[in-house]
Amino acid sequence: MPEPVIALEAVSKEFPSDPPVHALSDVSLVVRPADYLAIVGPSGSGKSTLLNVLGLLDRPSSGSYLLDGIETTRLRDGERTRLRGSRIGFVFQSFHLLSHRSVAENVMLAEVYQSGADKRGRKDRRDRALRALDRVGLSHRVDFLPDRLSGGERQRAAIARALMGGPSLLLCDEPTGNLDSRNTDAVLDLFDDLRDQGLTIVVITHETEVSGRARRRVRITDGILVEE
Repeated sequence: MPEPVIALEAVSKEFPSDPPVHALSDVSLVVRPADYLAIVGPSGSGKSTLLNVLGLLDRPSSGSYLLDGIETTRLRDGERTRLRGSRIGFVFQSFHLLSHRSVAENVMLAEVYQSGADKRGRKDRRDRALRALDRVGLSHRVDFLPDRLSGGERQRAAIARALMGGPSLLLCDEPTGNLDSRNTDAVLDLFDDLRDQGLTIVVITHETEVSGRARRRVRITDGILVEE
């Protein structure tokens, strides 16, 4: 079996209060390469906390989290930032595209914030951005400003930006929340294609249509994770 991309073991997250809030309780989860997982649950169930832990945006209170075989809970902040930049691509409900920058420029900006981006060479950054845009079917929109794109095209541009660093994990938070049904289908078709190309995808969603397209589904309720 290939080494898991994600391996959580007995992960808990507690927020101090009186009484303490147990946002995650003894969560264990394995996600292997080219897996496509949906995490579902009601508001307040712990989905956002789990997203932050998986994305190395927050540390668990206890337990183990291996990302590509690297134990993340013992890393210093700078090491976590570098690992996050090199291994994880983020896709959010809001597209977070700069309105005064072209689609290609928005995608290129991903490397500005990645550790080691200069080593890859600024000279070839636009070529890498164009390849990422071609991968999501936006080669015909590279010089457009975001306000000339449909909602689905904006999300595909955001996905291209997430792919710039060659991540092993695409972590998506309600990625179709701002899209109509037609554009939702287009983005989900793209996720299917990316998964077929070997990318590991984790989608956090409350939409049945979105979770139904994943290969696996887990449900989180009151911080407890159960495979469906």
